[in-house]
Amino acid sequence: MKERQIMKGTPPKAQQPKDRTDQMSFLEHLEELRWRLIKGMVGVVIGVVGAFIFSDFIIDTLLLGPTRASFFMYDIIRVDAIDLTLQSRKLPGQFFTYWGMLFISGFIIGSPLFFYQIWAFIAPALEKQERWKTILTAFFITFFFGVGIAFGYLILVPFALQFFANFNISDSGLVRNDFDINAYFSSLAMWVVSCGIIFQVPVLSYGLSKAGFLTPLFLRTYRKHAIILCLVLAAFLTPPDPISQVLIAIPLVILYEIAIGVSAIAVRQRTKELRKAFGEE
Repeated sequence: MKERQIMKGTPPKAQQPKDRTDQMSFLEHLEELRWRLIKGMVGVVIGVVGAFIFSDFIIDTLLLGPTRASFFMYDIIRVDAIDLTLQSRKLPGQFFTYWGMLFISGFIIGSPLFFYQIWAFIAPALEKQERWKTILTAFFITFFFGVGIAFGYLILVPFALQFFANFNISDSGLVRNDFDINAYFSSLAMWVVSCGIIFQVPVLSYGLSKAGFLTPLFLRTYRKHAIILCLVLAAFLTPPDPISQVLIAIPLVILYEIAIGVSAIAVRQRTKELRKAFGEE
């Protein structure tokens, strides 16, 4: 009986996973996803509450910090910084900006629980995971997201802000750079969150490789194309300054190399699990 099952391409009955998700209907999957999203949003709500409690520190020190020439990163990255002047040109401008930035800050703070819930929904489709593996994967997702957030805030934002603050179309002094507060915060959020998402490349590589859609050979074959894509992406995220573009592109290339190594690990794990399922080990 066991040999017949292996020849048919199915694992022996004793080794088949007994996960309930294998027997769930489409509607049950949707219900599971709904509850996962609700639980994940609980973490976001907790983060928003925390951001509201420490709103003065978040707004004045963190979010408005890069607008000051005394921001500590300018000395580290050797940028000749000037103070930025922000204006609110709309009646509810500061009100909506205040709550919008608190929500984004709350999402970043509550992201670990949100990422855990999302991965707990996706993981059964890739492999049978124990709870500690799901927690570990969620940790790495949060880790790379946090590193991306830090990179965007500490490296990308200072370069971009000072480039636009010092750029003038005329030396006559008739045009002054006074930035709208909504534009400032929206640009800040876009740069920072975009870096957090881009830094998920190794995690994405692991998931696709675990599912059998990606291999390290494919990533190595198209390495040159990926480097060009990193340069294009860096040019899109940064001002038209070669130095800042290279500084952004280098971490992206490093992330791609990490993704190749992660893909190789995931493929080996997948191969081992398939052999074990078919009784070859």
